[in-house]
Amino acid sequence: MADFQAALAPCLPDDGTAGALAGRAWRPGIGPAVIAIREEGVIDITARFATLRDLCETPDPAAALRGATGDNLGPLAAILANTPADTRDLALPHLLAPADLQAIKACGVTFPISMLERVIEERARGDLAAAARFRDEVNALIGDDLAKLKPGSPQAMALKAALIEQNAWSQYLEVGIGPDAEIFSKCQPMAAIGTGADAGVHPGSSWNNPEPEVVLVINAQGRIIGATLGNDVNLRDVEGRSALLLSKAKDNNASAAIGPFLRFLDAGFTLDDIRNTVVTLTVEGPDNYRLEGASSMTRIARDPEDLAGQLLNAHHAYPDGALLYLGTMFAPIEDRDAPGKGFTHKSGDVVTIATPRLGRLVNRIRPTDQCERWTFGTGALMRNLAGRGLL
Repeated sequence: MADFQAALAPCLPDDGTAGALAGRAWRPGIGPAVIAIREEGVIDITARFATLRDLCETPDPAAALRGATGDNLGPLAAILANTPADTRDLALPHLLAPADLQAIKACGVTFPISMLERVIEERARGDLAAAARFRDEVNALIGDDLAKLKPGSPQAMALKAALIEQNAWSQYLEVGIGPDAEIFSKCQPMAAIGTGADAGVHPGSSWNNPEPEVVLVINAQGRIIGATLGNDVNLRDVEGRSALLLSKAKDNNASAAIGPFLRFLDAGFTLDDIRNTVVTLTVEGPDNYRLEGASSMTRIARDPEDLAGQLLNAHHAYPDGALLYLGTMFAPIEDRDAPGKGFTHKSGDVVTIATPRLGRLVNRIRPTDQCERWTFGTGALMRNLAGRGLL
């Protein structure tokens, strides 16, 4: 069985605090704080940047973060250890998700293997027992090596025409190899959870999984300014019944995990670092179950800049910027319990998503109605900041 507190401890990137790392913390009696993660401790820079959104909208967020001063809230280890809700000392600070006013969006089927799994979900109509049979059928029709196929290219359109002829076309193939990416709202601004929080899985779901992803930080001008990690918790049986149930499958209490911190682009962390990221996943269950996997950004079908451009452009504005989950190639199909039942979460699973340049995002799985309820929204934030004289 995983020790949740022990899993939380090594959250920083491999180069420690060398990068420009920003986040948010809750200060008891005060409210949310924008923080800089530095060697000397966690620095509250809210007096300079009232929201993380404001910091992200500066011309050079990495430089602005490094130049900001404020109160030292203490060592990161102590604040991180105080973050889990069931052991929290309410008189001490704890971490929040590193996002506030930004839209939180997500891309689907950006990796070929993920695309195939969505086709299988659709054909199985949410019945995981039928998934193995359909997996063989779909692979025979489409093949399982589409990594070199550029979405929207003439070759992709030729494949589309051939599949339509065979009556094998799918809405997931449309967004997987067609010109337009699937981009949806993962949750409302302020609704994401951070590292150390319980992540929610709807108790009505019997087939679900974590989705380890890189999350882009995009400013209001559409420029990629940084990245973090995310878990796009997914209810496979719900989306498999109908793609029109996507919001029910994706947007639930505590189902959008982001963190541990935003890392802004600078000379030591570039867009090419994001393009070459390998995200690892570990699930450790209360039943001594262990699952490991990895997702390499080198195998994504659409470049991060293309996805950012499809989100924010002349036709759609995000004046507070956005965080954009880039999708995953990880879709676990190994049986956890009975043969043919595949993988699904159990309450108490500890999920660790990690990569050397962005650190570790760690969450414990709980039913959605047993996770902390989201109560502090945008209105509460505005009233809080106004009361502190920060607006």
